[in-house]
Amino acid sequence: MTSTDGSHPAPLSLREVGIRFERSGEPDLVIIDDLSLDVEAGQMHCLAGRSGSGKTSILKATAGLVRPTSGDIAWSGTSIGSQSDDRVTAFRRRHVGYLDQGGVLISGLTALENVLLPAVPDRETRDRGRKARDLLTRLGVGGRMRSKPEQLSGGERQRVALARALLFDPQLLVVDEPTASLDRANADSVITLLRSIADSGTAVVVSAHDQNLIDAADTVTVMA
Repeated sequence: MTSTDGSHPAPLSLREVGIRFERSGEPDLVIIDDLSLDVEAGQMHCLAGRSGSGKTSILKATAGLVRPTSGDIAWSGTSIGSQSDDRVTAFRRRHVGYLDQGGVLISGLTALENVLLPAVPDRETRDRGRKARDLLTRLGVGGRMRSKPEQLSGGERQRVALARALLFDPQLLVVDEPTASLDRANADSVITLLRSIADSGTAVVVSAHDQNLIDAADTVTVMA
């Protein structure tokens, strides 16, 4: 799919995407049915709705972590359904940032080392070190670079994980409930950062219960 001016494919296109799970002796459990969506460069789109409405399932499919049951997902015009898992993983590491709701970090590594993990396969940790430090500082955890995950609060772990997702300046950033475990001041700082990331040209897809985050988005899909 192309952008509205016809010049470039949208960083994210969903076409009639469905996600359902088989249940023995019962009808399939339908999570999402026929969802179509384009998110352009420089746009922030929010999936809003109650818990259990399928927001996380859609985000995982959007980030190429699970395959939808039906329909098609494309990154910058290329269908990921036709790609091998290895190719999807390689492209995601460079071009798609993903942050789950728990902000999962690797135990035993420092905050800085966790942020640099995407740079390890291509041996770019030294080159990306300054960027990683700048991101941690910008997210308010610059003083925790040498701390291990078990020494961090839930909100701090989530911000470290967000820094990791931003390390390669992704074309598409996918974030699940980024303000859920933060106090209001830190939540608003994350919203401001996500807004600035979108304004700089990245396509951002978030899920949220936070009305401040919903209000900051350019477009919203309400999940039933």
